[in-house]
Amino acid sequence: MNVLFKDLLGLSKFFTGIYARIRNLLVPDKAYSWQTLIYLSLFSWALSSFATNPIRDTIGFFGWLFLIAGTAWYTTDDPLRVPGTFMPVGAVITGFLVSVFAFGQNEDGISSGTIVYWPTISALITAIPEFFEGSGTDAKAQIPKPQDRQKVIVLIASSMLLSCWLQFYFVVNNWLEGYPSLQSEKFNRSVFVIRTEPPARVSPNGAVILSKLQPLVEEQISKQPWSQVEKWLQNANINLRNLSQRLLQDQRLKINEEKELWLIEPRVSNPNPAKKDEYILDILSIWTGPTSNPNGYYLKKSCQIRPIAESTSNFTTNQSEETNVVAEIECGRVSKPIIGPPPAQR
Repeated sequence: MNVLFKDLLGLSKFFTGIYARIRNLLVPDKAYSWQTLIYLSLFSWALSSFATNPIRDTIGFFGWLFLIAGTAWYTTDDPLRVPGTFMPVGAVITGFLVSVFAFGQNEDGISSGTIVYWPTISALITAIPEFFEGSGTDAKAQIPKPQDRQKVIVLIASSMLLSCWLQFYFVVNNWLEGYPSLQSEKFNRSVFVIRTEPPARVSPNGAVILSKLQPLVEEQISKQPWSQVEKWLQNANINLRNLSQRLLQDQRLKINEEKELWLIEPRVSNPNPAKKDEYILDILSIWTGPTSNPNGYYLKKSCQIRPIAESTSNFTTNQSEETNVVAEIECGRVSKPIIGPPPAQR
């Protein structure tokens, strides 16, 4: 019985200690404390949810200030240091809050500017106390001691360098999102960019343009009178330019900014001199954007065009069949990227 009583007493002391620590954390000993600032920030955000602009933005602004001040106060009471530096962990947390407050958020979450400026702001917060001597109302401005200046300069410079690398990451990522064809490039000579996935064999947007352009060309050639098709081929540059412009202006074609960097050109040839009525229409999708190949590259879709006889008959008048010559077109697959300038037009 005594053992059971001792166990219950020990368990009671355990929970009492936990309660005391939670109470000390949540209930301030005096009004001038970091808990008061945190509670003011929560109270401000609660009030802002019932207000309308511009009152809501004003209340939210002060809520952020209270949160930043309270967090900075709490984390500097007994600071933990980031390993290898004299930067307190509290400065990192406070720097993140300041960065979110200053650069806001976007629809997808935290903005890239928040992440980029976070290390630099944290370093500046860490360096600020070095310019003051004393604490509270007795603090006086001072120039950091010579042995501290080097630490401050190295910390701020290294944090700014980290911010630059983060910004470089977001820039490259935005390039790849806006210009997906760059994913097919080779980065083996780059000092900064390391590919983590195998490159695409074919530039995605260049292949999409050719695939979407094929039915438009077939619509104007297939089953059309042969004389009309020959005139179309004679003016292939103009006709294909009109089709490509109509295609690229289609809002359903999700190519973003990259569509301005693809040049569509035709090449008409007669590979078989014995059959002068057969043509090869090569539709070229030429990449004019940045590339690791100094001579550039292009994609090609080849279409064979030839005349065929089509018979028609009039069953109502029992007339004999009439034979018309119309065009037939067959297109192949999109080629792999062809390195070098496109062939000259004939």
